[in-house]
Amino acid sequence: MPLPNRIRPDGTLFADPARGTLFGNRGGRFHDPATRALPRRLYATQQWICCVLSFKGRQRDVWGRYYTELFFCDEVTALAAGHRPCMECRRGDALAYRAALVAGLGLGRVPSFPEIDERLDGERRRGREKRLHRLDATGLPDGAMIIGDDTTFLALRGDAALLWSPAGYVARRSRPTGPVPVCTPPASLAALAHGFQPRWHASVTALV
Repeated sequence: MPLPNRIRPDGTLFADPARGTLFGNRGGRFHDPATRALPRRLYATQQWICCVLSFKGRQRDVWGRYYTELFFCDEVTALAAGHRPCMECRRGDALAYRAALVAGLGLGRVPSFPEIDERLDGERRRGREKRLHRLDATGLPDGAMIIGDDTTFLALRGDAALLWSPAGYVARRSRPTGPVPVCTPPASLAALAHGFQPRWHASVTALV
């Protein structure tokens, strides 16, 4: 029985047998190691990161005594949920993300990662609820995740909107126009628009 440690683009947790391509956490433990049931809390701290699956041969007892391990279909999903690249196992990606964010937001100085985490925290949630941003689809960058009219999750890439599933992208739709509800926080949208290249699930190659 899979644990409820997979992450949807709206940041919620669920159980699914699909293997994620990236791993992450939310700054500590917020699950119950005894029951490993779906937790009421969705995070431990503001530090929501996205990591590689393997790093320096480390082995973990998933959902044990330590932090709450999470798994993502891909980085487009992780960014939509409000995570950013980890500075330990993905240092190059984290620095590239920050540089693109600074350029995209027109910041006068380079923020620390805790400052970025604080900014993302205000953009990704409103209390316990996912914060959506209603924006014009025409101006959204590749890698933005939106919610379709049928409440499905759609990742934008070129002229397509790719239907998300836990195991990858399963269908191609036309890219919408006009205002749409966007899962991806504005800070990450700015990074995507200014050169940050997220890790896509391999299933996109059959659809674009």
